[in-house]
Order: sequence, then C-alpha cells, then structure tokens
Amino acid sequence: MQLVKVGLCAFGMSGKIFHAPFLKEHPGFFMSAIVERSKEESKEKYPDATIYRSVEEMFQDADIDVVVVNTPVQTHFEYTKMALNAGKNVIVEKPFTVNVAEAEELVRLAETKNLFLSVYQNRRFDRDYLQVQKVISEGKMGTIKEVEIRFDRFRTEASGKEHKENPEQNGSGSVHDLGSHLVDQATQLFGFPEKLFADVFSMKGEEYANDYFEILLYYKDDLRVRLKSSVFTKEEHFAYKIHGDKGSFLQERTDDQENELAIGAIPTYGQNWMQPLKESDGIIIYFNENSESKRNLTSSEPGNYMNYYQQIYEHIVFGYALPSLGNEVVQNMKIIEAALESSRKGKVVELN
Repeated sequence: MQLVKVGLCAFGMSGKIFHAPFLKEHPGFFMSAIVERSKEESKEKYPDATIYRSVEEMFQDADIDVVVVNTPVQTHFEYTKMALNAGKNVIVEKPFTVNVAEAEELVRLAETKNLFLSVYQNRRFDRDYLQVQKVISEGKMGTIKEVEIRFDRFRTEASGKEHKENPEQNGSGSVHDLGSHLVDQATQLFGFPEKLFADVFSMKGEEYANDYFEILLYYKDDLRVRLKSSVFTKEEHFAYKIHGDKGSFLQERTDDQENELAIGAIPTYGQNWMQPLKESDGIIIYFNENSESKRNLTSSEPGNYMNYYQQIYEHIVFGYALPSLGNEVVQNMKIIEAALESSRKGKVVELN
C-alpha cells in the first residue's frame, strides 16, 4: 500500500480529535510531522512524528505529501498559501477562510501549482445527515417544499477563545463555525440557492461574536430551506425537518463521533467503529402508492469520519474524486458572506 506522509499544523482539539486518530489508524497514511510551538503532547500517542515549532519549519520538510491546516480560521489563508507555495497538497479545516476573496485566491493557486485543496467537511459523514440524504433519495416525500436544518447547543458562557468569540476578528462567530456545516449540507442536498434572508446576532451580547443565526434560502420551484442555530437551546429539537407534497421526515441529531473521540475512542479502518442505535432516531410520514398514510420509525446507520480520509487516499493513489474540493466550498463561503450582509442590511440578498 502506498504510504502518504502527512503534517499536522496544530495539536489542539481539532488535531487530537478529528485528524490524528484517523491518520494513525488508516494504513495508507503516516503521521510524519506535528507542529507544537512549546509542548510535546503528541509524543505519547504519535512517537514517530517529528515535532516542529512552527508551520514555516514544517513546510520545509520535503518528505511531507499533505498538510492539514487545522489552526484558527484567521490563519487559514496565510498557512494554506504558504503550504501550496511549498509544494504541499492541503486539507484545510472548515470554514475554509474568513471571506470569499481569500478562498478564491487559494483555489486558483492550487490549480496553478497542480496540487489538491480539500476542505474538511466532516459533517457530511454524520449518521443523521447520511440518513437524511438516504431518505430524500428514496423519494417517498415527493417533491420537497420546505426544509429546516438546525445545529443547537447550550453554551451560555463565553469559551474564552478570541478567534471564535471576538466580534472584531474576521471569521469569528457561529455563522462561520456551525453555519459552515449547515450551509454545506444544504448545498449538498439542494444545490446553490437563488437568494437568501438572514438574521444574525449575539444572544450573549454585543461584546461577543454572533452565536445565533437563522438563514432562509430561496430556491427555484418555491423550495425554502431554513438553517438555524442557537447556543441557548437546552432541550433538543429534531435537527432536520423535511416536508414534501407526499409526506414529511423528521430526523434527530444523533451522531456521537465527536463525543466518543473526545473521551479517547479509537476509530478503526475498514469498518464502522460506532455502535448501532438501540432506539429509532427518525420518523417518516407519507402516502404510499395506494394513497394510504404510513407512519414509520427509522434508525440511522453509523457515520464514519474515516471515510473522508479514505476518499482523500483514493484521490491521491487512484485519482478518484476529491471530497469537498476547494472550489466547491467557495460557493458555501458566498452564502456565508451573503447571510452576514443580509442581516446587516435587513434585506433579501440575491446570489449569482
């Protein structure tokens, strides 16, 4: 098996949970280098990785094939550009960059350098989203007319992370953070909308970056898709509500990969490492071919973030399609920018 050498730009929460465990367990990848500016925490689990004290130093390592830019979003443009200019393929954490102009420049640079640029949209591999994708494809609800996708939390206290909560920092706030997942799922399911209207603000107060948003996407044929998030939601809702002219589907947010990884779970290669659900997590109500009303409980199958890295590996070795390629996610960035503009101006924004 061809071995792909990877360098990780940071060993914080993202590196420890979302990247390093999968790179270690996938036999096609080798964790070649990790940036830790002052500590050596990675040595315990990844003793074979070289520790560099700066990304600049790591980018000079000629053996590294792929760099994972998993630093704060405000640094994504600088570090991704630096990595591409050093001849490295790049995986960059969502939400890609702080604005569309930066994202487009990076896509052009990657194309010029004949290197790949992928955005780590791991929520495409959540069990709940995969179930929604499956149920929509089955067509039981007929023509989809209205959709709501939510990602709520109950985090009423500030985290202390400047890059996420300082309103003066470009790219801070929930729209760039959780919004990048919801926007990505909407565009994956329904494509690029024609226009949008958004309400974005901070429930914790003006001294904090936005922590609430509601984005209404307008599609042709009168489809409406609402994306919503709040950090003042103690009781969980159905995360997905899909309504068509023949029925409805309601899906809970039940993917638990992040929580399992946070407490030390080890993902396995080549099989699902999450356990099946013991109870149903969805409801579908529809009319069958005999015009009889049916109401069935549904259960989603386990999600697996390993599949993202498997697709990256297959792209490198076999030339298969690249997951969440940069120029695709640029479209998501346009929606995020338009949502902030819409909320600021209080009007519907057309999307080209």
